[in-house]
Amino acid sequence: MKHLNQNQEFRFNEVLFEHRNKEYGAYVLRNESDKILTKALFVGVSLLAAISITPFVISAFRSEPSVHVPKDGPPLVIKLKKVDQIEKPPVVIVKPIQPVTPPHTKQVDTSVPTPVKHAIEPIKQTKPKDATPGLIDDFKGDPVKHQTYLPPAPTIVSGPVTTVPTTPTVDKSKIVSGGDLAVEAAYEGGINSFRNKVMNNFDGSGFDGETGVMKTTVTFVVEIDGTISGLKANGGSAEFNNEAIRTIKNIKGRWKPGLNKQGEAVRSYFKFPITMNFE
Repeated sequence: MKHLNQNQEFRFNEVLFEHRNKEYGAYVLRNESDKILTKALFVGVSLLAAISITPFVISAFRSEPSVHVPKDGPPLVIKLKKVDQIEKPPVVIVKPIQPVTPPHTKQVDTSVPTPVKHAIEPIKQTKPKDATPGLIDDFKGDPVKHQTYLPPAPTIVSGPVTTVPTTPTVDKSKIVSGGDLAVEAAYEGGINSFRNKVMNNFDGSGFDGETGVMKTTVTFVVEIDGTISGLKANGGSAEFNNEAIRTIKNIKGRWKPGLNKQGEAVRSYFKFPITMNFE
């Protein structure tokens, strides 16, 4: 039957590749397909068998550890303790805390009596001075010992005494003025330079109809970092005051902060008067 199938397949290949190049690879592969499948089957079965036998071969080569038993001498005896013979830690018995009886001391009833309509005047008794305040009168107890605390005597060490000076902390938010200032705040370019900048930047076009002298004093705070804040003017004309504040606020440059008596920079007030004559 097998030969019949092979002959039929051979005839089919001959008809299929008639008038064609039979040296082409497909013709050879179709004729030898049975041989190739048989070889692949044997190779697969061989690999599967080798993988299955490998663990048994490895275990066979592992040698069991040998125990050396001496021929001469007493036999080796290993004693195993039973579970009941294993040493247990001793049991610690914890005793309950015994209540302590409070001392029987003299007491004086210092509780406030409840007011009633028909009160009975209690019997006057001389209260001992060595009794402690309580809720009942008990003058037969033990006198109360007054607890006095005696501080330990100071140790006097001979030799020079070294005192560490304490540095007072400066309140950064406080504005220092008057006699607390050692050095007043100043403009970096000088007060004359600041005055010239105010006169050159002052816009007097809004006062063309005004005549006479106009005055104001601008007060502001020189901060520690050299900037100014809190500008106020107390002149008679609101427009003149606003223009004076605007002018000083727009002048560029930094100020040197004032110094206190410890030589530290602090916030301080600075007053700058402005006077102009309009004709």
